[in-house]
Amino acid sequence: MTISEAELTIREFSPGDQAAFRRLNEEWIIRYFAMETKDEASLADPERTILSRGGRIFFAVRDSQTVGCCALLALAPGEFEVAKMAVTESFQGAGIGRRLLEKAITEARAAGARRLYLETNKKLVTAIRLYESLGFRHLPRERIVHSAYARADVYMELYLDESSPGRHPHAGSSTPTGTTGEQSPRSPC
Repeated sequence: MTISEAELTIREFSPGDQAAFRRLNEEWIIRYFAMETKDEASLADPERTILSRGGRIFFAVRDSQTVGCCALLALAPGEFEVAKMAVTESFQGAGIGRRLLEKAITEARAAGARRLYLETNKKLVTAIRLYESLGFRHLPRERIVHSAYARADVYMELYLDESSPGRHPHAGSSTPTGTTGEQSPRSPC
């Protein structure tokens, strides 16, 4: 099943979306892993933990039903983390995740971002393939900074500016910024 552009709307977080954001993320986290302290914090108050810190949250809506979401967490000037990406199980395989991620990439680029970063888990093979298909590359082991999430074991990045150092997987030597502390919440998608 593929959903046409006319059948799906991608929009930003608005007041009252907190419950949908929590529901969509709890669904996948509980199915594959367990809720962690950082999950609880970001899902309890996404306006404080994501939006007020310069992040954004996008929702996929079909027939007035919120069926997917994706967040951009501000890490540092010009850098965002792609996080809390979810598509409800009954709508998976319809291209919704791709459209959400494409929207997040487009909006990050429009905001002047040079780099996107993400953490995930090797169990989420379909998600990893999606990230790779849109240009994300696996971080070399020496550039990985330990995550606050126990489940994170795959780390990826996408350079949005052709002239950015490290554009290619083996070029550059910068380490991910914003990888510790409360100012840069991180979450595997």
